[in-house]
Amino acid sequence: MRANVVTLFPELFGTFSETSFVKKAITTGELALCLEPLRSHGLGKHRSVDDTPYGGGAGMVLRVDCVAAAIEAAEGGDRSHRVLLTPQGQPFTQRAARDLAARPSVTLVCGRYEGFDERVRGLVDEEISLGDFVLAGGEIAAMAVIEAIIRLLPGVLGNEKSADLESFSEDNEGLLEYPQYTRPATFRGEGVPEVLTSGDHAKIERWRREKALERTLARRPELVRARPPRR
Repeated sequence: MRANVVTLFPELFGTFSETSFVKKAITTGELALCLEPLRSHGLGKHRSVDDTPYGGGAGMVLRVDCVAAAIEAAEGGDRSHRVLLTPQGQPFTQRAARDLAARPSVTLVCGRYEGFDERVRGLVDEEISLGDFVLAGGEIAAMAVIEAIIRLLPGVLGNEKSADLESFSEDNEGLLEYPQYTRPATFRGEGVPEVLTSGDHAKIERWRREKALERTLARRPELVRARPPRR
């Protein structure tokens, strides 16, 4: 898939694109990461992309004409699914990540300053938020979205089943992931549940589902109410 990122700070993506699964996805051709510098579409000698808000107020607002030009340049004539990264958007979920991963091309628009001219919202297809907090800009949010997406692309993870039974996945009924253990068998007096070393796969599967439900009820009870019916 192709991920276009409209940003004032493309340099922030340097290390990100050279690390771990992101680098692997780019190297194998599963991901084409295309950075579009918003400043390149600024106006005047200083390539300005923002201005004072009509009606007064603190801070500066990103201009709609500059953002529109950057989005269109990033897409290169091929309209993609456009996402505005903003705290006013819908919460980003695993289901949203799967929806985006199924698309051939996505354009992520990163904000800065006091936000966007309201007319920018008319240029995009959806708005996404990482949560109920405010960042200095949308670059970290864009990285989070990209990383969530590429884990779902074929061939990126070493084991294709790794994404199936983790937290929020459909195969895990939308629950949090069950507890995991590895060596050593005992650490500072704490051991591993006997069922996991029993070799009885039916019991292990049942234990894992019970623990996933127990953990979700304790930490995120709203996920239990929202989980899909068991097949």
